[in-house]
Amino acid sequence: MEEKPENYVEKMRHSLSHVMAQAVAELFPGAKLGIGPAIENGFYYDFDTPHHFTPEDLPAIEKKMRHIIAQAQKFERFEMSKDEALKYFTERGEKYKLELVKDLADGTISIYKNGPFSDLCKGPHVEHTGKLKAFKLTSIAGAYWRGSEANPMLQRIYAVAFETQAEIDGYLKMQEEAAKRDHRKLGKQLEIFIFDDDVGPGLPLWLPNGAVMIEELEKLAKETESAGGYLRVKTPHICKDTMYHRSGHLPYYAESMFPAMEIDGQKYYLKPMNCPHHHKIYGSKPRSYRDLPVRLAEYGTCYRYEQSGELFGLMRVRSMQMNDAHIYCTPEQFQEEFLAVCRMYLGYFKIFGIEKYVMRFSTHAPEGLGKKYVDNPELWVSTEKMVQEALENGGLPYNKVLNEAAFYGPKIDVQIWSAIGKEFSLATNQVDFAVPGRFGLVYKDKDGAEKTPLCIHRAPLGTHERLVGFLIEHFAGHFPLWLAPEQVKILTITSNEEDYARGLSDKLKAEGFRVSLDLGADTIGSKVRLAVMGKPACTLIVGKKEKAEGTVAMRLKNGKNIYGLKLEEVLPNLKKERDTRALTGVYV
Repeated sequence: MEEKPENYVEKMRHSLSHVMAQAVAELFPGAKLGIGPAIENGFYYDFDTPHHFTPEDLPAIEKKMRHIIAQAQKFERFEMSKDEALKYFTERGEKYKLELVKDLADGTISIYKNGPFSDLCKGPHVEHTGKLKAFKLTSIAGAYWRGSEANPMLQRIYAVAFETQAEIDGYLKMQEEAAKRDHRKLGKQLEIFIFDDDVGPGLPLWLPNGAVMIEELEKLAKETESAGGYLRVKTPHICKDTMYHRSGHLPYYAESMFPAMEIDGQKYYLKPMNCPHHHKIYGSKPRSYRDLPVRLAEYGTCYRYEQSGELFGLMRVRSMQMNDAHIYCTPEQFQEEFLAVCRMYLGYFKIFGIEKYVMRFSTHAPEGLGKKYVDNPELWVSTEKMVQEALENGGLPYNKVLNEAAFYGPKIDVQIWSAIGKEFSLATNQVDFAVPGRFGLVYKDKDGAEKTPLCIHRAPLGTHERLVGFLIEHFAGHFPLWLAPEQVKILTITSNEEDYARGLSDKLKAEGFRVSLDLGADTIGSKVRLAVMGKPACTLIVGKKEKAEGTVAMRLKNGKNIYGLKLEEVLPNLKKERDTRALTGVYV
């Protein structure tokens, strides 16, 4: 069996991007080449050509690519000086490659050739095109050259590539399912949220169904945090610029903040995070080591200026309600507090049926000290060691990532996977060794000395926006009973059952359920179809027989019905399912 290097799949995708560029150049003479990197799950290439690519072009390009692959063209590396490379691409009229070469430092420049095709490239590649097999061109998009709107718009062709066709088939099937679960589509269909041009991009409006979900999630968080010894606080949406200068956010974070507003000669900012406000609350009275840990929690609304091109449904917004808290503790308390937060994550994962997750442990890079990071190398090393030891002692899966820490300390980003294997970044757990000192936060230790506490920033449920977006896709809109905006839907077959249906509704509402009635004149078939679209957690149907017998028929999610159920026997099961926040209930 042939042994493959660790980066074999990336090399294969990179090589396929060259083959795609070669195929396009042969099919559409005069096409100018942009860039063509390997990316997650595949590759792409950018082209400048008068021909407007359409989906109908993709099979022809694929066919040409397979012809090139069948020739087993060898990938060969050639090196030349910068001047030689400039001449080389000038002669070929490749203006975009020429621009790239001009930006390179003086020295050796590499070019890869396969057959008649050549491209500016540092490599590496597979041995020859015959090694390339499983790929599929998937879509066409516009892309500004080098990502700048000031540059020409190029045409980008995307593709997926794996080692086997079975992997491609599985990936494409997952993408089809993901499209059905798209939170933007289902969010509108289920009347959870909308965006409006008059309100502004990235600023969601929560509809009544969405507000129900937010209230249920906040209730869950409050119960969990109350049991964990958290104290709830509230802070304003704006504050003076002096606080963000003091915290250090303005020097490091200004590009992600909305511009300042000036009031009475003083600059104010919309709040991009809650931590400086919580520091002020901690510092509002003297603290002893006996008081620690102090855990301050808030569902605070924050505002961040995300670039227009980065906004994406509920996943990237400009207004967010954050499940935030800050834990002030001694170094001796740190590990247990950190692990308690991680255990909170695991509890939430169980409630939401999240089976796959990993902690992304982001550390600093020494060269970023004083620029991207607080300049205190000793504390960086010691704090990162504390976090790593906590992760290992807690038996938590993690990946270590260099140069992605917060400016004030290392952090954990929690990556989770939905029911169909789609990855999301949900929450964060950060350690701050720098900012509490800037606010003069102290506690009196056993020896009477004043010491600065460590601060753990944590948001296990992230933001309502991102979490609801994830849950829509994770459950495909079929939310568990406790979270479903519409818990019980009652449908009547004829108008004769209206009073009976209202009586059932009153009994359910008296038990705290969210109930809706469809008493219209439509056929029961039409009512069922509408109910299926709305995805209530439980659908009850009543007709002449049910009214006469004092029963209900329950329609299950698989389309089958259970007849002859007494509400008195259904209610205890529904209450248990709701109150325990069960993923599924007795009636599936």
